[in-house]
Amino acid sequence: MEGRLIGLGPFELIVFVLPALLARIIPWILFVTVCILAIRWFVRQDRPRKDPESVAVRRSLAEVLRSHRERCKMTQEFVAEKIGVSRQAVSKWESGASEPSTTNLVKVARLYGVDPADLLREVEA
Repeated sequence: MEGRLIGLGPFELIVFVLPALLARIIPWILFVTVCILAIRWFVRQDRPRKDPESVAVRRSLAEVLRSHRERCKMTQEFVAEKIGVSRQAVSKWESGASEPSTTNLVKVARLYGVDPADLLREVEA
């Protein structure tokens, strides 16, 4: 009787023990799979909704600079004179042809009475 497990031969193991073991394991495998799929679905649904009312309108740097200048009722020539650049440079910034240097951006923001960080937050990423 050596080589026999609890008196069962290989045929009995396959026919009787394996189905009983699978009947206990398969529900747990299915349960874990369903839980993982449910968690993945829930995590994907948790993203905030982008409603037009809740999302701030994003604009280009050129649009932001122009709107602030117009809000302050300043001309391009006046802005250029105050920060020490040409009127054409200010025109290029507002048309999007070029962008101001960091130094000039800080000067413009201060001239418009806006924090430079707030000015950049209005710009589309």
